[in-house]
Amino acid sequence: MELYNMFPRQLDKFIYNHLQPNTDFLDQMSIAINKICRFLHGYKFQNSVKVIKTIKGGSSGKGTALKNGSDADLVVFFSDFQSFEDQKNKRGGMLNEIYDALLLYQKEYSFAYELSMSKPQIIRESSMFGLFSVPRSLSFQIKSTEDSDSIEFDVLPAYDALGQATYSRPDPEIYIRLIELKAARGEFSTSFTELQRNFVRKSPTKLKSLIRLVKYWYKEYVRRLHKQNLRSGEFLPHKYALELLIIYAWESTKQGQNFNTAEGFRTLLELVVRYQELWLFWTEYYDFSHPDLKKYLTETLQGHKPIILDPADPTGNMAEKVRWDLVAREARRCLQQTCVQGVVGWNVEPVKRISVTIIPPQNVYIVTDRLSINPFSRIMSIKVAILETTEYQMNNYYLELEGTVLEDRKTLASYGVFTKVTLFLKESSSCSLM
Repeated sequence: MELYNMFPRQLDKFIYNHLQPNTDFLDQMSIAINKICRFLHGYKFQNSVKVIKTIKGGSSGKGTALKNGSDADLVVFFSDFQSFEDQKNKRGGMLNEIYDALLLYQKEYSFAYELSMSKPQIIRESSMFGLFSVPRSLSFQIKSTEDSDSIEFDVLPAYDALGQATYSRPDPEIYIRLIELKAARGEFSTSFTELQRNFVRKSPTKLKSLIRLVKYWYKEYVRRLHKQNLRSGEFLPHKYALELLIIYAWESTKQGQNFNTAEGFRTLLELVVRYQELWLFWTEYYDFSHPDLKKYLTETLQGHKPIILDPADPTGNMAEKVRWDLVAREARRCLQQTCVQGVVGWNVEPVKRISVTIIPPQNVYIVTDRLSINPFSRIMSIKVAILETTEYQMNNYYLELEGTVLEDRKTLASYGVFTKVTLFLKESSSCSLM
């Protein structure tokens, strides 16, 4: 049954019956990949180079794989990569060695009859962030011999920038080194695969199901129907950007684990239609506490929208320089279909709000001292929000940040404020101070 013709109440059943991968296949695939990883760990690479670790990322690693043709990243961290520069300069050579290793694996070892592995191929590719001068990945497919389930693997050599800091906040100096390189966006995202994977994988099961539905919609209705509209050098947004958009909507509305799938799907579509306003970032793995990171993040967040910063890599704006207009076109069409008709989406703004703490004068009482504010709304709107919690006239007061009087017509963004902040409410000597 076609997605667009379904009733909203049928979406959960559709995900379970048609999008959820076969668990037996996933178990078999996991065993097969573990065998390949063990083989690579024991393989004798040139110059005594060792595999430090292997990480499975992509949809399969995040737990959001689709039935019938999903993808996964197998990131291989090498001892010979001591810096991001090493990864860039030595990547091509290591891909050739991985290619030889996998050919040997195919020749000398075999999977059980239930699985088959295609011949590996080195990919000379471009990305949504630009062209890569040397091969970036190697590709092979593992397929079920019993049904149509398959997973396409991209093997990527990488520098182990994180070390053991994969379940905690990394040292900010890691990001500072990355920023100082001024490399093409996304070129070193593989070094942060574990953080990307963990960020999505911690989502509750039903949210992952919603992600599957959106990825199916993107694959069958956006990419299939609109890819031919791309000109040379143009790209559709990466699926990861849509994953982050769904997670943001769910987090910001505190939906919990028992939300309505159709409502979540409609919310995503409505946000995509407003793509030119998107302004999202997270502070789980990096924040504004380091002065150099603060400077970089402030400059980045003052840039042109849309902005969806990779939670694991502050140099990766997942919304930049891609054809959102094509995705928005299909989202508008989908919003007219049966699958979301009569459904009310969640109340989600395309801009991430920030927490603003208000310190009032001693003679002023306000009901709440903490507000959630759109950083692109005018300072006057903050005063209006305060007015709703006090009997005092706000035109007799002004807001101050670190000794600077905030002008009513400006915004927090215009003052470079993009994270939680404390403002002082002070009484003006003149009612016309502003």
